[in-house]
Amino acid sequence: MPVESGSSAAARQAKQKRKSHSLSIRRTNSTEQDRSGLQRDMLEGQDSKLPLSLRSNLMDMFSQIEREFENLYIENLELRREIETLNDRLAAEGQTFEGADLAKGALKTKASHSTSQLSQKLKTTYKASTSKIVSSFKATTSRAVCQLVKEYVGHRDGIWDLSVTRTQPVVLGTASADHTAMLWSIETGKCLLKYLGHQGSGRSVSPTSFEGCAVFTSGDQTAHIWRYMVQLPTPQPVADISVSVDRTTTCLLDSYDVDFSDKDEADGEIEGPNDCPSIRVATTTLRSHQGVVIAADWLVGGKQVVTASWDRAANLYDVETSELVHSLTGHDQELTHCCTHPTQRLVVTSSRDTTFRLWDFRDPSIHSVNVFQGHTDTVTSAVFTVGDNVVSGSDDRTVKVWDLKNMRSPIATIRTDSAVNRISVSVNQRIIALPHDNRQVRLFDMSGVRLARLPRSNRQGHRRMVCCSAWCEDNASCNLFTCGFDRQAIGWNINIPALLQEK
Repeated sequence: MPVESGSSAAARQAKQKRKSHSLSIRRTNSTEQDRSGLQRDMLEGQDSKLPLSLRSNLMDMFSQIEREFENLYIENLELRREIETLNDRLAAEGQTFEGADLAKGALKTKASHSTSQLSQKLKTTYKASTSKIVSSFKATTSRAVCQLVKEYVGHRDGIWDLSVTRTQPVVLGTASADHTAMLWSIETGKCLLKYLGHQGSGRSVSPTSFEGCAVFTSGDQTAHIWRYMVQLPTPQPVADISVSVDRTTTCLLDSYDVDFSDKDEADGEIEGPNDCPSIRVATTTLRSHQGVVIAADWLVGGKQVVTASWDRAANLYDVETSELVHSLTGHDQELTHCCTHPTQRLVVTSSRDTTFRLWDFRDPSIHSVNVFQGHTDTVTSAVFTVGDNVVSGSDDRTVKVWDLKNMRSPIATIRTDSAVNRISVSVNQRIIALPHDNRQVRLFDMSGVRLARLPRSNRQGHRRMVCCSAWCEDNASCNLFTCGFDRQAIGWNINIPALLQEK
């Protein structure tokens, strides 16, 4: 008499169990009418404000869900029985899996260990891949040395904007939500002059060495031009940065963006400089805008100034007569920034309509306009850089480098993990400084390769949103400045290796 093998017996047993499973489902379906009748009786006996038809439909839906869960539960029980049968047979035949006993306890231990390893592997892989996607920089072994040199403290509210004069004498200007603008000595960190003439929050400041003038824009829909005379202190010897290792923070290119402090320090009242002279009356007031004047900059030569406003227009004024020369219209939404070319009569304006526009005043009879479309959210700033390039930053968390001769697509795109505020570009080192809402400041080169992240901890760096950055090409100690809503501006020394600059 032939003997039935163990595998065929197991298959027959599984087939019988599936048959009994199907019979149990049929029995379940055969009782649907009785169950629906009971449900209707229950509905009639319950006190509810819902219509009877709606309640009946709800009960039918819940009944269907219950039947589906019941079927899944029965199927799960059958699968568990089959697994136990297979485990018992393997244990009886003395087989092992990867050298481990397949007894129930051993299986549980191995499964738990494997699950833990898989979970850890998934977390590591996800973290690494996410960091690569967010930072989007190319692998390199070079380093950038970033040193905090000076803190400029004196404003009583957040600082929206800062800028540095392009020629001698070099001073730092800041515009704050406390309605004031201040001029600072870069070397000593002391306030040289304070302007108190605006009635609204200060939004931008642009000092120029041409005849000692500064333009200060505000939320009171005006821009004020005022003259200043400051006496700079005698420059002190610059310390050798290469030997001051204990005070220098090295920014590794492949490091993760670790946030050392998630808590803001207590907001105490910051006392401004008491011995700082102040000005309360502007030399010239520009009043043509119908909304907040968000930014201003000097056209090359210092004879004209351009302003950008929330009224969707940028205005070009004559400084001596304060007359409106041109009104630059075309944006569909509020303007966010304006910038002038350092050597040519070119202006670029950015807007919340996701575009920025280039205005050409080199020919007095023709004022050409070029529209750049490439962002998906507000363009927070667009600035000129070396040659025929423009760099734009946006709330869509990207920074793009454009060639003025080819406006169809950017030549480089930088993707970040936070909205980008007012950027700046170093002409000498060809570095882009990106201030973020998440309190970080990152440095990239013109090809989109990440160079460094400025250090930030409990003792140094910004503790709140960083609003603006500005480079200073003519100062050996501080060549980058940042400001934010922690009421301070910070001067940094950025040292990029010569080998990296050549690349």
